[in-house]
Amino acid sequence: MNEERFNGLDSVVQSVIKSFVQRAEFGQKKYGTNLDRTDLQPLDWIQHAQEELMDGILYLEKLKTYQIKQEK
Repeated sequence: MNEERFNGLDSVVQSVIKSFVQRAEFGQKKYGTNLDRTDLQPLDWIQHAQEELMDGILYLEKLKTYQIKQEK
């Protein structure tokens, strides 16, 4: 990947791009595959997405609860 093309982008976008690359590399190493895999059906992808989003909601609730306690 040519990282020079990202130099003009803001720091938040650069951070997100870096995180995506690191996550892709981690997934490839851990699972031995990537999102180009063809062994899953559309409903399998939907299920994976739902599970990931549910995890995200839990993380947000944890942070929200923490923040509310900090403000008291």
